[in-house]
Amino acid sequence: MEVVVGVEADACRELNRHFFTFHALKRPYVTLKWAMTADGFLDYQREAGDGRVQLHISTPYTRLLTHKSRAEHAVILVGRKTALLDNPNLTVRDWYGPHPIRAVIDRQLSLPLTLNLFDGSVKTLVFTEVERQDREGVSYIRLDFSQPVIEQLLQALYERNLQTLLVEGGSTLHNAFLSSGCWDEIHVEQSDKRIYEGVAAPCIDELRKRLVFEHQYEEAASHQAMTTYRTLRPLVYRMP
Repeated sequence: MEVVVGVEADACRELNRHFFTFHALKRPYVTLKWAMTADGFLDYQREAGDGRVQLHISTPYTRLLTHKSRAEHAVILVGRKTALLDNPNLTVRDWYGPHPIRAVIDRQLSLPLTLNLFDGSVKTLVFTEVERQDREGVSYIRLDFSQPVIEQLLQALYERNLQTLLVEGGSTLHNAFLSSGCWDEIHVEQSDKRIYEGVAAPCIDELRKRLVFEHQYEEAASHQAMTTYRTLRPLVYRMP
């Protein structure tokens, strides 16, 4: 009997990229996702209590794609400012599938417990420097904020056997992940809207040599596009 190995090897690696990344790099597979205007902004400049409303960029179709992505990840992460200004649910509503575990970085535990993140409907992880007892539906994970935070955060998720992370935060959080090099995939939603000033979207121009264009969804009517890039890291798929 002849045994043939290596058949459809690339397809198998692609199918199991989350698993291989988790075990080879000892961290979750990280997907960064943001939506931006045609002139490169994520949102208006807003502060808590200033009365300015969130800029809505997504269409019903791209929102469906976002919720599909949420259902495919174990954890979804935002920063403190996104949690405070947008009060997101971070749940799966426009797709079928499980809710991801919600996570937020709140260094000094300044977020009000009335936010949707703490409603108890889905488990929430809070990354902080403050010692705090866990309560129902909320677990507090201490980090040393005098040291690189992203690596510590990913290590904590790895230790909890959480294989995939979706980052939906703002510019500061995304730039922190990009700078750390601890990411694997980027989803960029771009509309034809222009706001001329606001919160600048992360710039990936300097990363082009590390990016592999994956695919793009386009809506002709709204001129909306969702583009996926992968990082060029072939050795990830070689198990130790």
